Amino acid sequence: MATKLFVPKLRRGLVARPRLLRRMDGGADARLTLVSAPAGFGKTTLLSAWLHQGPAGGRGVAWLSLEAADNEPASFWTYVVTALRGPVPGVGRAALVELLASAPVPTELMLVTLLNELAAAPDEVWLVLDDYHLLGDHEIGQGMTFLLEHLPPNVHVVLCTRADPDLPLARWRARGELVEIRAADLRFTSEETAAYLTEAIGRELAAEDVEVLEQRTEGWIAALQLAALSLRDRSDVSGFINRFAGDDRYIVDYLIEEVLAQVPTAVRQFLMQSAVLDRLIGPLCDALTGRADGSEMIQILERRNLFIVALDDRREWYRYHHLFADVLRVRLLSEQKDEVPLLHQRASQWYERHDLIEEAVRHALAARDFDRAAHLMELAVSVIRRHRREAMMYGWLKALPVDTVRRSPVLSLFYGSMLMASGDLSGVEPWLDDAERALAGIGEDEALPWAETKDLLTLPSTIAMYRAALAQARGDATGTADHARRALDLAGPDDHLARGGAAGFLGFAAWATGDVSRALETFAQAVASLHAAGSVVDELSGTVMLSDLWLVAGQPNRARRLCAQALALAETHGAPVRRALAELHVAVSEMDIEVGDLESAEQHLATAAALADLPMTESRFRWFVAKALLARAGGDPEGAIQLLNQAEQLYRPGFFPEVRPIAAIRARIWIEQGSLSEAADWARERGVSVTDEARYLREFDHLTLVRLLLAQHRARPDSEVIAQAARLLDRLYEAAEATGRAGSVLQIRLLQALVRDAQGRRPQAPSPIDSLSERELDVLRLLDSELTGPEIARELFVSHNTVRTHTKHIFTKLEVTNRRAAVLRAREQGLI
Repeated sequence: MATKLFVPKLRRGLVARPRLLRRMDGGADARLTLVSAPAGFGKTTLLSAWLHQGPAGGRGVAWLSLEAADNEPASFWTYVVTALRGPVPGVGRAALVELLASAPVPTELMLVTLLNELAAAPDEVWLVLDDYHLLGDHEIGQGMTFLLEHLPPNVHVVLCTRADPDLPLARWRARGELVEIRAADLRFTSEETAAYLTEAIGRELAAEDVEVLEQRTEGWIAALQLAALSLRDRSDVSGFINRFAGDDRYIVDYLIEEVLAQVPTAVRQFLMQSAVLDRLIGPLCDALTGRADGSEMIQILERRNLFIVALDDRREWYRYHHLFADVLRVRLLSEQKDEVPLLHQRASQWYERHDLIEEAVRHALAARDFDRAAHLMELAVSVIRRHRREAMMYGWLKALPVDTVRRSPVLSLFYGSMLMASGDLSGVEPWLDDAERALAGIGEDEALPWAETKDLLTLPSTIAMYRAALAQARGDATGTADHARRALDLAGPDDHLARGGAAGFLGFAAWATGDVSRALETFAQAVASLHAAGSVVDELSGTVMLSDLWLVAGQPNRARRLCAQALALAETHGAPVRRALAELHVAVSEMDIEVGDLESAEQHLATAAALADLPMTESRFRWFVAKALLARAGGDPEGAIQLLNQAEQLYRPGFFPEVRPIAAIRARIWIEQGSLSEAADWARERGVSVTDEARYLREFDHLTLVRLLLAQHRARPDSEVIAQAARLLDRLYEAAEATGRAGSVLQIRLLQALVRDAQGRRPQAPSPIDSLSERELDVLRLLDSELTGPEIARELFVSHNTVRTHTKHIFTKLEVTNRRAAVLRAREQGLI
């Protein structure tokens, strides 16, 4: 809502307050300027005057007017970043994308990026948060503390609040980093009171009357403003002032009665009815009141200075003073309680007609019209997913009664998907069951009680896919495959998106069991279906997974070529595929790290970060893993550990099989650093043992364990443990060889060589091989390509039978049984 980002305009009759403006200027040397006082003390007016009248040169202002609806981390930080983009164009793009996609919000990681970008801003930046007291979320408070503790010197924060925030104010006060303006500072002096009343009433008051009123109000500006409204048409000024008494609450109640009693009935009715709105515009007010004079009434209120504030330069959108609006709503509930739900319903309908679904839902919820709210949410699902606003939808769903959500199959599925994204796997399945029950409860001839959207039509297949994802997250490869096949059966022949997703999960299931050949086949089908569906982002993201599989299959060159082709395709599509483009750069960076090209890896990771499209829970942690691997390769193990810790906070079990656990990567760094006790703790906590059966999802853990055992053996020799490690490697080798995982075979063979060396069998570490002839070497080099047997024969100008004979001799001499293993062994021995 752009109107929340405007600095309020100066009102007529503003009293000059140079002493306070000078205090505000002192914030340039502080971390935080805190303007804290009860309602009606002129806090917002002071800030507005300071920003309008103060020196503007080199000062960029980001203003945000907060509301109670912002008391949720994703919404709050989204508005903060958006406000900052006003004075600093382009800042926070990465933070915005992540905020809109993430649940829960990774606050500190987002703020680190944001602070680094703000530090590079050429001018001073002032972030002003008005009505901060409306926020009470503990997580927001923690984020604000982190932000303020790490502010660059060119950035300053101003908080305007009715109550002191839960921030370390005492610490900053002791350091001299806090400027405070409180109620005692904001109260009108006698001179300011006289100047204000003269301007507001239109005539001078007697000095003694001003003194009494100033004493009775104690300089409280809102009370003076309300008193001035009541005094305008009174002849007995002194009598009114002498009767003026009571504490702040009673003064407000009394003066509101005076104000409302003096306005025409139509205006009073308009005030109360329109008070249900956070923002006012003429046509919207007409929809609420059933009249046709909304714009005219707003102009009347503005002329009468009835606590209304313009929110834009065109003076179309307005809001009431918060204190005034609060009292109006209380009066409305007292006098016309039954009208309140109807007013909210009318507002919801107007917002829906103008495609402002977020506001339409909010008013439907306020009206407690939960069925209507659910219907609006169903209509909004596609848009919310497209714009990555899942966190907002989750907040809506929590505001609905559980039974209402359960009656809607689309909303039940969405609720379950949000639980999965937050890592609450145990809570997902009941919501999928609810979605299926809701669909099954409608007969063939019955009208559907839900919004007939594409999401509803494809729901059966989508539910099956989420069941596949849930099985995948639990490590149930069989269940993943079963549910994926069901999703494929339920998808229509032209529903390429659903078919692509289902084929993808079949590929994931095969991958989880280590069957790389089948995984490659099914995943290639998935990418082809996604291409047919025109879903370029998913097609490119699928290509990343496909390249990962080719690495497992021991064909890094093919994996790199796939990524290069996908990068070229992504560049032609521009902004819509930024997320997939970032994922591709991360994938290429990992390949660069593997071959030692650290400079190129650094460039790819920087490009991915600049694209700011790493929001998905299933992929954004991978950037931190790649950055950790780069730090490790660059000789910074401590930095690598910190990055892995960040990656671990972001990781959630989800769609992809966990073939490279973050904890095991960290353990490998400990082993390299000689921190064997920490690595041993990892092995115990993980429950990994040399007697385990060879399963692909534990392979990375097992290979890490062997590294640990080798390091422990060097420190304290134990032949039996090393013998057990050798037997474990033998089992791992047999499993990898049988399923065509040439990449795994290479890693296992290298460790076997180290184990044999530790056993004193250095001549067998590598195993001796007969020398290859020149022609066999020629054939071997061509085996390390994508050429078929007949194509190799044509390349060498020999018969296909001759090539087969040479290949058989090569397999015998290298002690392998297939082409892929021969290439890996040859690389291991430095033959190619």
